[in-house]
Amino acid sequence: MKIAIGADHGGVDLKALITDHLKERGIEVVNYGTDSSESVDYPDFAHAVTHAVQEERVDYGILICGTGIGMSITANKEKGIRAALCGDVFSAQATKAHNNANVLCLGARVVGPGLALMIVDAWLDADYEGGRHQKRLDKIAAIENAQD
Repeated sequence: MKIAIGADHGGVDLKALITDHLKERGIEVVNYGTDSSESVDYPDFAHAVTHAVQEERVDYGILICGTGIGMSITANKEKGIRAALCGDVFSAQATKAHNNANVLCLGARVVGPGLALMIVDAWLDADYEGGRHQKRLDKIAAIENAQD
């Protein structure tokens, strides 16, 4: 498995922690920055990670900013991206199982490091259930395609 990870200045410390955790799990991580606490614009990092997902250079993406909201909004502007902002383990598991979320967004100022790692693990370990959920994803794709 290969995961793209990106953060703005508000998420840089949590990004480093999650990166180490993923590597400990044997997951290849592609770092799209930032690696500094200097102020940067989160849309740049969301765009880089989502493009890696769209182009299938990675399996999934993880985006982190202060609240996770900006990253989530930006990521979901990209065609084919199903980004989910999660602040609890149940939502992380459910968004993969029901929505086949391909990008996880986290708020570094909202969830603590221990909870963040549990959210990441729940999301990664969940499987998409398909079935009745697929028709809903097809409807989302139809909405996206109508925007072209």
